[in-house]
Amino acid sequence: MIVCKFGGSSMANAERVRAAADIVRAEAGRRYAVVSAPGKRDKQDEKVTDLLIRCQKLGERGLDFTAPFAAVRTRFCELVASLGLNLDLTEDLAALEARLKNGATRDFAASRGEYFNAKIFAAELGFAFLDARELVAFDEKGELLMEETVARLAAALKKTPRAVIPGFYGSHPDGSVCVFSRGGSDVTGSLVAAAAKADLYENWTDVSGILMADPRIVRDARTIPIVTYQELRELSYMGATVLHEDAVFPVRRLGIPIRICNTARPGDDGTLIVADAPGKTGAVTGIAGKKGFTALYVEKDRMNAQIGFGRRVLSVLEEMELSFEHLPTGIDTLSVLMETEAVRGKENEVLSRIHAAVGPDRTHLEEGIALIAVVGRGMVHSPGCAARLFSGLAKAGINVKLIDQGSSQINIIVGVDEGDYERALEAIYREFVPVEL
Repeated sequence: MIVCKFGGSSMANAERVRAAADIVRAEAGRRYAVVSAPGKRDKQDEKVTDLLIRCQKLGERGLDFTAPFAAVRTRFCELVASLGLNLDLTEDLAALEARLKNGATRDFAASRGEYFNAKIFAAELGFAFLDARELVAFDEKGELLMEETVARLAAALKKTPRAVIPGFYGSHPDGSVCVFSRGGSDVTGSLVAAAAKADLYENWTDVSGILMADPRIVRDARTIPIVTYQELRELSYMGATVLHEDAVFPVRRLGIPIRICNTARPGDDGTLIVADAPGKTGAVTGIAGKKGFTALYVEKDRMNAQIGFGRRVLSVLEEMELSFEHLPTGIDTLSVLMETEAVRGKENEVLSRIHAAVGPDRTHLEEGIALIAVVGRGMVHSPGCAARLFSGLAKAGINVKLIDQGSSQINIIVGVDEGDYERALEAIYREFVPVEL
């Protein structure tokens, strides 16, 4: 039993849809498919979801959205015609246009790309179409109700041997459409895999797996053959975006592996994501990072002897609705890493409240910090990993501003100046991954 999800790049035009359909047909176990909305056909193209959101914004203000909606209609009608399907979307598209004129919500508009694409893919395969609106449950606040969703899906799949389900959306208790964050079709696919108790969840996209580093920085970055759920979470948080970071949760508890595959190169091995990876492994699985952090530095003599000091600092941030990313500490020092955009405009208030709460000897904020995570389940068994990491940075002449290691010991995070970010990531990769001749 295999559940497969096809991303927007895999469904962008008729040729790619046919290729995706051929992949499904090639293996009898691929009984359920989840699809995204059509992606870009080329660099100048626009995603269907973006067009639909633009229509909604214009319609909400009573403005004309004829041009973007015509692009949406043309895109789907051309897809149906090119595939030679006996499928008429005229009434559905007219109903959508009328809905947009009469105050459709942003979530409803954003979901229609997946809705129409799933109908088209179901027609191409000869599979049933199951509307995610009736199967994926959110609460009033937009939080996924995982248990209820899996139960609904399991009941529907039990009665439907082969089906296509649109990704990305579900519904609130009142029936109104609710969407995941961008990339949420990955989560839908994971939920379907959990409900089907699949042996494998395949996520088909435009890359042959997850790379060890950002290919825009490290052009010859290798593909990761096997990565654990825990490692993937660390890499996804730090910017490795091949798979939505929440997609692991529905399948992890059932031990269902995920394989990242390339629709254009179906023969490639891709990356297998598993609960645990036995056997020998290199020290480092992957390296990822991102810019845009601000550090709050707090210093006070004998801080370690003051009970509740850290709690009071974090309480200030909580009251200001600021979440922290990392919390490196020393005997008399405490550093709090936050996203710069969240802090911007609140700098003076943060410092004044911290002074009032804990009376520090010194405190200041520093913007322009980039974080790089070096992740690997093999690090705990490989002496000298930290030494190699800092040696690589030192050889590149890069100053390390902060260091943080997770309690799981599968990652080390370093903070560097944003201006050094690209060179730092490259230097770390070269230290751990030998150049292939």
